[in-house]
Amino acid sequence: MSLTFHWFLPTYGDSRYLVGGGHGTPTHTAGGARPATLGYLGQIARSAEQLGFEGALTPTGAWCEDAWLSTAMLAEVTERLKFLVAFRPGLLSPTLGAQMAATFQRHSGQRLLLNVVTGGESHEQRAYGDFLDKDARYARCDEFLEVVRGLWRGERVDFHGEHVRVEGAELTRVPDPVPRVYFGGSSPAAGDVAAKHSDVYLTWGEPPAKVAEKIEWIRGLAAAQGRSPRFGIRLHVISRDTAEQAWAEAQRLLDALDPSVIEQVQAGLGRSESEGQKRMLELHRGSTSELEIYPNLWAGVGLVRGGAGTALVGSHAEVAERIEEYHALGIDEFVLSGHPHLEEAYWFGEGVLPILERKGLWRHPARAEAEPAPASIPFAGAPTPAS
Repeated sequence: MSLTFHWFLPTYGDSRYLVGGGHGTPTHTAGGARPATLGYLGQIARSAEQLGFEGALTPTGAWCEDAWLSTAMLAEVTERLKFLVAFRPGLLSPTLGAQMAATFQRHSGQRLLLNVVTGGESHEQRAYGDFLDKDARYARCDEFLEVVRGLWRGERVDFHGEHVRVEGAELTRVPDPVPRVYFGGSSPAAGDVAAKHSDVYLTWGEPPAKVAEKIEWIRGLAAAQGRSPRFGIRLHVISRDTAEQAWAEAQRLLDALDPSVIEQVQAGLGRSESEGQKRMLELHRGSTSELEIYPNLWAGVGLVRGGAGTALVGSHAEVAERIEEYHALGIDEFVLSGHPHLEEAYWFGEGVLPILERKGLWRHPARAEAEPAPASIPFAGAPTPAS
């Protein structure tokens, strides 16, 4: 099965550093923050589309622009790129959510993918008016998705659950095709819901042995439901022509971090309710030493960023090898990002994807039957005129 690659839309802004602008960046050094304007996000989206990424993950939360509105606008400046948009049970009704997805799918030309975000942090959920605890949020998510799936099948739904209740719910027009549902989570409650509803189970970038354990866990739970989801992984990436260049870039990002910022972020992440976040913190324990936790797998991003905190770092060939290793475990989809997101999309798209294509593991979604002619310099091969 051909590998699928997605990129990332930084709807909170972008930078040449892990923390916007870099701390104490000299005035003669490039690195200013890039606001999340539609113009800049459109550059990233169009570049990802051109390079061969199938979709783009869009974050959600009060710290970034709204994912639904942003991607709906970006659909107008792209042609093929799909948008992996946050689907948040509890923050909207299942009927409205199902209707929004159907409308987006229809007007975008079938380019919607859905990333279910149940909510890992109670303080964030309360800011949105959701006061359920973590296990109750997953129970509600299960009910929410059951109603949504029924509506997408064209059914008239009456549902009386513990958290969700609808009567006579139905859609005038169902999405065609139904958007793929992506789901991540490392707790027992998350696993049960993922096994029942996910089309693609997403995990954050841990060493291969840990990823294999999660795949086996979800695969077993899904089999009991008579289902067989695909598996994906969320990673950052620093890919260069040589390993030395890649690791120098990782060191540059690390050197720009203020120790006080690392301490502050780690203190906050240490209070997280998310099992996945706890697993990320275990990879580095807040220390800047020994961040290469597996060959070409660097945990430095997680020092100052919640969620996915690891990056593939190395030469294009080495990064391709690690991707092959994860693929051998059962990973078919890769959701990637890099700092800054515009330039790193090109490093990966022009450096790693051609290697995987030559090995028959990937093919550009829009590849024409005839290969394009290679770029050439006009007159470079023209004969010298006779004197």
